[in-house]
Amino acid sequence: SAYGSYGAVAYTPSFDGRRLALMDAGFIVGYAAVRGGGEYGRDWHRAGQLMNKPNTWHDLIDVCEHLIAEKVTSRARLAIGGRSAGGITVGRALTERPDLFAAVIDGVGWSNPLRYVAEPNGYGEEPEWGAISQEAGYKALKLIDSYQSVKDGVAYPAVLLTTGVTDPRVGPFHVGKMTARLQAATSSGKPILLRVDFDAGHGIGSTRAQQDREAADTYAFLLWQTGVEGYQPPAA
Repeated sequence: SAYGSYGAVAYTPSFDGRRLALMDAGFIVGYAAVRGGGEYGRDWHRAGQLMNKPNTWHDLIDVCEHLIAEKVTSRARLAIGGRSAGGITVGRALTERPDLFAAVIDGVGWSNPLRYVAEPNGYGEEPEWGAISQEAGYKALKLIDSYQSVKDGVAYPAVLLTTGVTDPRVGPFHVGKMTARLQAATSSGKPILLRVDFDAGHGIGSTRAQQDREAADTYAFLLWQTGVEGYQPPAA
């Protein structure tokens, strides 16, 4: 998993019982402290902000390549995930290196930042990403726009995108457009799926039952697409 935005320290030590289900199935769970986050101070944040934003997903790609080189995993078993602004990180890693991953989870992700003006809190995002009314800001936003980066005829990996209909922070149109674009563009035949929760927003205020259902769907997708025995569909 990776985030890398707003100078935030996204991953701190905690216990997540749901993750035990993945670990019991043989998964190794890791968190990448990519540039754009605040793990190493303000300079680390600035190194993944505005026109420096490509450093964020390049860091994630480097981490993944290192894990493969060290034989911790392989391309056939490697999955990445991110939520909200972390959708930029995983979305651009996906579009830049589709060959590197078996599966991608894009949770309530910011997939089409060029359209931030259509959102209630859009203009408040300009210090982090850039202002579309300025040439430099437009260029910075286009760099991070995963939707605009999808190319026809590319063999994309399996992708699960999730959204909540009442999301006040990242409008459902982001992952809706990204899902449709990937489905139309991919040549791999691997599933590009959209999970919609009609009673949820950005995850804030979701009940434990809602969180459990989303985790179950997400983990089932990961177990399926990384080839874990016992989670494959029956042979035809």
